[in-house]
Amino acid sequence: MPLDEPPPANRPPGDRLSPRTSITLLSVGHSCVDVYQGAVAALVPFLVAERGYGYAAVSGVVLAASLLSSVAQPLFGALTDRWPLPWLLPVSTVLGGAGIALCGVGDSYGLTLAWVALSGVGVAAYHPESARVARLVAGSGGSGHRGMAWFSLGGNLGFAAAPLLVAAVVGLGGLRLTPLLVLPALAGAALCLPVLRELARRRAAGAGATNGAGRDDRASFVKLSFAVVCRSIAFTGLSTFLSLYATQRIGGGTAAGTAALVVLYAGGAVGSVLGGALAERWGRVAVARWSYLVATVAVAGVLVVPGPALYLCVALTSAGLYVPFSLQVTLGQDYLPSRIGTASGITLGLTVSIGGLASPLIGGLADATSLRTALVPLVAMPLLSWALFRTLPEPVVPEADGEEA
Repeated sequence: MPLDEPPPANRPPGDRLSPRTSITLLSVGHSCVDVYQGAVAALVPFLVAERGYGYAAVSGVVLAASLLSSVAQPLFGALTDRWPLPWLLPVSTVLGGAGIALCGVGDSYGLTLAWVALSGVGVAAYHPESARVARLVAGSGGSGHRGMAWFSLGGNLGFAAAPLLVAAVVGLGGLRLTPLLVLPALAGAALCLPVLRELARRRAAGAGATNGAGRDDRASFVKLSFAVVCRSIAFTGLSTFLSLYATQRIGGGTAAGTAALVVLYAGGAVGSVLGGALAERWGRVAVARWSYLVATVAVAGVLVVPGPALYLCVALTSAGLYVPFSLQVTLGQDYLPSRIGTASGITLGLTVSIGGLASPLIGGLADATSLRTALVPLVAMPLLSWALFRTLPEPVVPEADGEEA
């Protein structure tokens, strides 16, 4: 069923959710989960101020959440490939929120690490299964591309909203108020329940019968994974150092750096949605390939264009790097149709984590030379992604997905 198609006329209107409604609920739920990915870094200043943690201590807290979440996602993906576990959506959402909510309770560093790690496990368990469910409710073809784009947008918005949420709660009352941060998780868990009931109805009606998965194209999936790693290095490197770089290049104090980050994240939100619409007309591989060419030129522009024009280059960089984001998830699923959970876990988690490991190298190079020099290698990252996409085929997708709900 296309994403914008209403329920069949011979079914009562309230008898089932339309694909559009299901994707909307999943997207908002995704936003509620990814709040907790961004909340860890947002809590760092408060952990330093109230508990006196040093740089090494807070780095351990961030690592406990991000690395565990990213590396564990393929493991949960492999698990859901063997046994579809839609109930993981509400359970993992609550775990993600509970860990962050409890990390401000008590002064024990060990318990803080444990609670943050629990949140990371919840986030890791959520993404592969939620991506599988989003694919099921959105369908294949153009509607599936648009559906995954909106689903990805929800996560991007949740991540970007995390600092505002933490500032509103913890900034007013300190770490003792972190239990209030569980509220988005409770909302997200409730939002996914109607979608799970719809999947259960489809399975009971025989709509989820298995039609047989296609053949895995592992070589293409490996190339895609390397392209995602290169994309992650470019985006993570820029998001880590862009604020400081913009302040140095433009002046204007921290406001200039904050504005650059806002443009970077806002461009990502636009790119996520735009990618699905463009892919419907020109295909995912072609759209991703051209987007990475745009990103290559734009990243170079960030380093050489003077004055306020820097912001235009940042916006083009963000759009160029985010247009392929959701397309890469569905491409990975289509390259590994027999292991959709594993494909989702790798494209959403593991490759992003590997890309993030480059940030300390960029920082070390900046200490030894200059920040501008250290950012120069980032120009090559989207170019490598473009080169890898030139070798990728557009997978042939069956008219209807055959996974079980």
